[in-house]
Amino acid sequence: MKPFNVFPYDSNIDFMRLRWISLSVAFLLMVVALGAMATRGFNFALDFTGGIGVELRYAKEPNVDKVREQLDAANFHGAQVQNFGAGNDLLVRLQAEGRQAGGADQAASIGDAVAKAASLEGNPAEKRSSSVISAQVGKDLALKGLYAVLFVIIGFLGYISLRFEKKFAMAAIITTLHDVLICAGWFALSGHEFDLNVLAGILSVMGFSINDTIVVFDRVRENFRGMRADPVTVLNKSVNQTLSRTVITSFVAFLTVVALYIYGGDSLRGMAESQMIGIVIGTVSSIFVACPLLTMGILKVTKQDLMPKAKDEAALARRP
Repeated sequence: MKPFNVFPYDSNIDFMRLRWISLSVAFLLMVVALGAMATRGFNFALDFTGGIGVELRYAKEPNVDKVREQLDAANFHGAQVQNFGAGNDLLVRLQAEGRQAGGADQAASIGDAVAKAASLEGNPAEKRSSSVISAQVGKDLALKGLYAVLFVIIGFLGYISLRFEKKFAMAAIITTLHDVLICAGWFALSGHEFDLNVLAGILSVMGFSINDTIVVFDRVRENFRGMRADPVTVLNKSVNQTLSRTVITSFVAFLTVVALYIYGGDSLRGMAESQMIGIVIGTVSSIFVACPLLTMGILKVTKQDLMPKAKDEAALARRP
């Protein structure tokens, strides 16, 4: 039984002919994303800004949308309401803006007001606890998120440098940063809430992006061993040969994330949104950005760069 291919294995689409256009568009998108982050900033959620968290328990499972409406009517605008624990438990999180969330007494009084406003007809809400989330905790989380991004970049750079060659490593990192910047820029431009789940989604985008790029680069290295052609031809052939795999993998991943976006609830919607954008951008960049970078300037590969090293001969010989 032949494997299913969206594109024929021997297709010969000339992606490299479009490299100047694709790289120019990629650069423009990065500039727009950076501009949005610099001028508009992010709509940080309670995780980063600090505020008050109130745990509520109902006699029976509440209607979350109705609870949100009642809190909004009671001037608790922008309250985040999500299920946790049992089906009749809700967590309400409030931004500190406009409230002096400076102590336990203040949090307790706000918690009582929230419980009263969130009570439904025939299904009253009981406050289980209320706590202050310090803005300093949010700053620490933001800093740790930055450390996580740097750790991932350094790890990718080290691995690809050992696995392939420094030019490949730099091209892969630039491609990954391109994907992350566009994804983050979307949240700055749209004003959608940026919380820890979104940050986790962006980190997963980095992994997805680098995986697609490595698959293409691995095929580049293998093809140069069996092809007597210039680097541009080798790069173009490698992209064509991995095209079906890239599209199919991305499509399946995208369907999974769409299901998470639809059925995962509000708490996971931001993460799913970042992953959907990241999958689309990562797929496009692995085709139109990663390999074209290897034809430009100091990243331009030569036949010597693509020749397998002696230590790789045995491993490459065992591959089909």
